[in-house]
Amino acid sequence: MLDDVIFWVLALLAVASGVMVFRFDSMARATYALLTSLLCVGGEVLLLGLDYLGVVIVLMMTIEMAIMAVFMVMYMMNPAGLMPMTMVHNKKGAAVLCAAVFAALAAGILLAPWPSRRGRPSEDPTMDLGLSLMGPQMLTMMTLGLALFATIVATVVLATRRGRYDRFGDDLKARTADDPVRGGMGR
Repeated sequence: MLDDVIFWVLALLAVASGVMVFRFDSMARATYALLTSLLCVGGEVLLLGLDYLGVVIVLMMTIEMAIMAVFMVMYMMNPAGLMPMTMVHNKKGAAVLCAAVFAALAAGILLAPWPSRRGRPSEDPTMDLGLSLMGPQMLTMMTLGLALFATIVATVVLATRRGRYDRFGDDLKARTADDPVRGGMGR
């Protein structure tokens, strides 16, 4: 019973925040509304018992939307929504297209001959999902994921020209008014 209530609350919140993406005047607010919608979808996946996939969705979408919000504020002409703007172009055509796609998908759900369940659910759905997605290359993909993460961290570390010890030496508590190395803030 509690799972049903949580399911419907997350479903309604996901749809409502998805609609708000197109209602907000601010790109930053629209980004966080999209994040809310995607977090609710991650919660739905967690309710299905796919813990690994749900956590991956939550982590990936949180990081992606945070980065997107930063770029929206940096590069958009109207990031704070101080002037009216819209996320939708050709509103009438988009509404007709969305209604037609929704009707087709709903008809497909209601009219499709769904197969009946054979057998019983798996003991470890996460493992079965990984094997069905990646087959025998699951270990390879996990290793590549770690290698890519290490590459990203190494790239960020190597991209910074100055470290914390370049500016003030080993004694970080002895701060001076002037930065001994040019190129810092205000220089």
